[in-house]
Formats: sequence, C-alpha cells, structure tokens
Amino acid sequence: MKEGNWTSVNVFILLGLTDAPELQIPLFILFLLFYIITLLGNISIVGLVTICSQLHTPMYFLLSNLAFVDFSYASVITPKMLVNFLSETNYISLHGCMTQLFCFFFMGSTDVFLLAAMAYDRFVAICNPLLYTAIMTKHTCLCLSGGAYLVAFMNAVLHTSCMFRLSFCGPNRITHFYCDVPPLLKLSCSDTSLNEAILVSVVGIFLVTCFIIILISYIYIVSAILRIRTSKGRSRAFSTCSSHFFSVILFYGTVFFMYLRPSSSYSMDHDRVASVFYTVVIPMLNPLIYTLRNQEVIGALRTTIMRKVT
Repeated sequence: MKEGNWTSVNVFILLGLTDAPELQIPLFILFLLFYIITLLGNISIVGLVTICSQLHTPMYFLLSNLAFVDFSYASVITPKMLVNFLSETNYISLHGCMTQLFCFFFMGSTDVFLLAAMAYDRFVAICNPLLYTAIMTKHTCLCLSGGAYLVAFMNAVLHTSCMFRLSFCGPNRITHFYCDVPPLLKLSCSDTSLNEAILVSVVGIFLVTCFIIILISYIYIVSAILRIRTSKGRSRAFSTCSSHFFSVILFYGTVFFMYLRPSSSYSMDHDRVASVFYTVVIPMLNPLIYTLRNQEVIGALRTTIMRKVT
C-alpha cells in the first residue's frame, strides 16, 4: 500500500486479554469450553425450531435468528482469541482487522434489533392475544428479521468505512483481544473526532431507539399482566417474557457502558473485561436463558430425542 495515502501500518498486534503467561493455558481451556457451549446451545435452538412443527411460531422464528446471530457473533471473536492464547505474538493484518470489525458490528447490531423485534412480538402476544396471528404473520416476521439484518449491515458498512479514512502510522499494538473501534482510534495518527462523533451518535440512536421500543413494550406488557386475575395466568405470562428481559438487561447494559461514553473515559483494561461479557459470555448464556425455563423448547427437545432413540 502507498505511504501517505491513508495508512502506513499493514499489520497489528493484538495484546490479548492478559499479559500473564501462566494464565494463557487456563484461559484457553475456559474460553474453549465457553465456545463449545455457545456452539452447541445456539445450533441446537436453530435445529429444534427448524425441525419441530410446534415451534414454528413467530416467537421461535425470531429466537432462532437470535441464536444464529449469537453463534456467528461469538465465531467472529472467540476462535481468534483462542489462537492468540497459544501464540507468542498475535498478529492480525489490517484487512483482517477491518473484516473482524465489520462482522462484529454487523452481528452485534443485528442482535440489538432482534431483541427489539422480540419485545414487540411479546407485546402483541400479551396485550393483543386475539390479534396475534393476524399481526405477527409470516410476512411481518420476515420483514422484522430482514430489516434487522439490513440496517445492521448498513451500520457495519458505515463504521468500517469511517475506520478506513484514518491513518495508522504506528504504534500497531492493539490493547484488546479483537479489533474494536475505541482501541483502534487510540492508535490512529489522524483526527478521530468525526469517528468518535459517528460512533456515539449512530450507535446511540440505534441503541436508544431500540431500548425505548423495548421499554415501552414492557410497560404495556407489565400493565397487561397485572390485570390478569389468576396468579397462575400472571406467572405464565411473566415466564414468557422474563427470559427475553434478562437478555436485554445483560446485552444492552454492557453495550451502553462500552460505546456511549466520551473517549477520555475509555480504560482498555476495564473495557477488555467488559467486552468478554458481551462477546463471549452473553452468546453462551442466551440459549440457557431461553431454554431452561421454557417448557415448549424442553418438550420439543425431549420429543426429538425420543424419536431418535426409538
């Protein structure tokens, strides 16, 4: 690449999660276990929703999309992290770094929009149960999921394009275990004020808008549940929403903390720990959150296993 055009750095070094050599193998084993659980859990949800007719509903269609995104989301980050635990020097090319950044934003943004779509689905199911099948049609579900992927793709293109306009003159050591915007901005020798403004404003608009949709949906949902006369009915209604609400709190809480702050408050050491939570832990926890208390999914899993056994 030509010097003086937009970059003079072709390779970055990922410093990883920790500098302690004695922790590399234990962390490799731990995160490998996390990744295996993530793969098995999310692939199982996608497979169950695909093959079990009783799960062919809007809620499980959106859940299968979320599981697919979580599986892809973790696969963008974790395999490279695992390799880095076993390597002395963790190189990543400039284009590899930008590809990882694009995929990270694409999958992460899709997660945000799908969680909002799932909140709308629960709102319709609990607040307008008689109109649920008329509102949440197959066309509506495809529009919600397709819109989530499309807007997320545009968001990823925007942020990746903004990174390409920066010059990287050295140093090239990224204080992180993957390519993310804040640590890359610290390495740039260009003016990063536009990038920071776009990051905070665009991510803020998407996050706040989706969070408001979720918040309003749950205000109506809780109001409708409290009007249910029987405790059994209230318990059943709460159980259909509690898993989703818990996922929202986990995901949105960490993302708000990471990206809606001024750049002066970034701390790479603290941010690396927070990043582990929403890039590795949450994709692993989501299948457990959505299945452990979900009798329909457990029943479908039992039926599928029994068919295979017999």
